[in-house]
Amino acid sequence: MKLKKVKKELLQILENINKSKSIINKKTAQVHPDYLLSAKNLCHYLLLRSYELRKYHDALSEVGVSSLRTGEGYVYNNLFHVVQNLHLILGLPLNLPAKQEPLGYRKSKKLLRKHANSLFNETNKRHFTEIMVTLPLEAAQDRTIIEGMVTNGMEIARINLSHGNLDDWKKMVHIIRDIREQTGQKIKIYMDLSGPKLRTAPIEIQTKKGNIKSFIRIKKGEHIILTKRRTKGKRSRYGINNELIEKAEIGVLLPQVIDDANIGDTILFDDGMIRSKVIAKRNDELEIIITNTYKTKLAGNKGINLPETQLHLPALTQPDIAALPFVCNHADIVGYSFVRTGDDVLKLYEVLEQHEADHLGVVFKIENKDAFENLPEILLEGMRRNKIGVMIARGDLAVEIGFERISEVQNQILWFCEAAHVPVIWATQVLENLAKTGIPTRAEVSDAAQAAQAECVMLNKGLFINEAITVLKDILIRMEGHSFKKKSQLRALNIAKKFIQKSQV
Repeated sequence: MKLKKVKKELLQILENINKSKSIINKKTAQVHPDYLLSAKNLCHYLLLRSYELRKYHDALSEVGVSSLRTGEGYVYNNLFHVVQNLHLILGLPLNLPAKQEPLGYRKSKKLLRKHANSLFNETNKRHFTEIMVTLPLEAAQDRTIIEGMVTNGMEIARINLSHGNLDDWKKMVHIIRDIREQTGQKIKIYMDLSGPKLRTAPIEIQTKKGNIKSFIRIKKGEHIILTKRRTKGKRSRYGINNELIEKAEIGVLLPQVIDDANIGDTILFDDGMIRSKVIAKRNDELEIIITNTYKTKLAGNKGINLPETQLHLPALTQPDIAALPFVCNHADIVGYSFVRTGDDVLKLYEVLEQHEADHLGVVFKIENKDAFENLPEILLEGMRRNKIGVMIARGDLAVEIGFERISEVQNQILWFCEAAHVPVIWATQVLENLAKTGIPTRAEVSDAAQAAQAECVMLNKGLFINEAITVLKDILIRMEGHSFKKKSQLRALNIAKKFIQKSQV
């Protein structure tokens, strides 16, 4: 592509962003003052990414001009200088639109660090990315579990409100506060709201020997009745000639699964290990056919995902609302599960305002297809407060959008959040094999290195969790010497220095 054409088209994009200034001002009118520049930059980024930019990269790189690939945090400033430089290279007069807010690379970096420090911990430690660890229920009874995590590098303790009870959570909070006082370390407490529980109902099937099984056996092509009636579950029954006498039956914990799913919708069970499709719908039940399965058993209390279904479920459930007074009094950060729209954000904010919880940080968990597709809206509504973050809940998200897309999608989330200067938590299966078995896989070490792009990394519990914390800390220190977000820092490389010394170049 000729350079004059590149200049002309990029100038047009710059002018279009300028023309949208009044609309952007309206869109960002309600955001917190700390996030005003960030909200406007996000709008600029959304405008920029609505264009096909790939055709410009080669021509810009040929003349040593920014290729627009790494300017998420300072969109207008970056684009302005690209167009300005093209005018200079082509020897053209600088008839350019006026500069807007003075948001360049350094200021965008400072904003992101400021927002991350506000949500997490303000510190001058060797690695910027925080380490969050999920506490096991045993930690409520055994103080040494949390002490070991803190000693090895845990900076944020995660309490999952889907597990345990109020007494367990109180004990964990007490231990963390006691350790804070003794060590002087500012260990923050993160509490995850449960959200709606899309799960299979408990299964209790009595065998001929009188034993109780908590699962039914399944196979590809099998028909199963999914019902909102109370049932302990049934397995398929066959006659002498293998003719079907009775179809298998499983209950669901939330009736909306039955109400909202339609014929042809995909329903996934157990982290996507079992796939099915709805082939019939009646008042209180769905008939599904197993289309693919990597397991021979479907158990009770297993997760359900409906990636093609518009679920009419509140993100903020009654149990969540009941738990919020405790969260507001004892947590530093709350994780908002099942958030899907900007309206979901506002509903949580209304409740937090009732509890006068201005101190509380809020993290939006992006764990379903709707949340990913509505992320710009969620971010803009979220920026009404000044302590916010995003968690890339890669497990559920991968189930909903497909495992083959998770790398692409997690990168897009990182880009949007960098444009909004919103800190990100990289979650799900980070160093999981190491935490559980004591031996890391090569793939998960590479994944942990990629996690340095985020402002926080979450580890799940495991027998070897302290080893996992230590390894993660070492990886983060090493990786942050090389890059910040997608920008290479170009630290002096020992290999290069040795070669130069050896060659006396």
